[in-house]
Amino acid sequence: MKVTAALFVCVILLALFLFFENNRSDARSPVVKINKLLHEEDNSIADALRFKTISAKQFVKNNGYNQQVCFLIDMKIRSGSNRFFVYDLKNDSVVQSGVVTHGRCNERWLSGRKYGNEPGCGCTSLGRYKIGNSYMGRFGLAYKLHGLDSTNNNAFKRFVVLHAHDCVPENEVWSDICQSDGCPTVSPGFLQQLKAIINESRKPILLWIYESK
Repeated sequence: MKVTAALFVCVILLALFLFFENNRSDARSPVVKINKLLHEEDNSIADALRFKTISAKQFVKNNGYNQQVCFLIDMKIRSGSNRFFVYDLKNDSVVQSGVVTHGRCNERWLSGRKYGNEPGCGCTSLGRYKIGNSYMGRFGLAYKLHGLDSTNNNAFKRFVVLHAHDCVPENEVWSDICQSDGCPTVSPGFLQQLKAIINESRKPILLWIYESK
């Protein structure tokens, strides 16, 4: 009886260890959490991501874009959470993710979400973008963005670009993060990860900013 009880206790302890180790691993890897969401039903964020990737695959194929990877940003997700997704179109999985700003629409602090496309509006513009050439600007390395839809076709003349800023944290935070004047601004470390992908691509990469319902 003592041996049986000891074995039972060992099994329970092992199960608890595996449970907490698995949860700790997930906590260290937001990408794991995202990919788990993609396999769950009745999740609006995951549903929107899946829907966008279906459309993205067709778009990149028809327009000569990189068919291996695209960038997706869901503005429904709170700003302190990872909402910039590097998506592997071939394997249907998120391979990297990071925190990204949204535009403040010329307000001191924008509550909620608001979008715009007019020059000078200071807002995020929803829609598809072609990631253009890199240059060294006011905030260091940046990539020009070409809006491809009626909702963002003024992006280039608005100087909406992909760049980094120190106010954007490298990891998720519980609070909201800083806001931009319309640019999708990421952390310096995450921009370096994106740089490696963008610079190695022989074809333009699609960036799609949207808000899931």
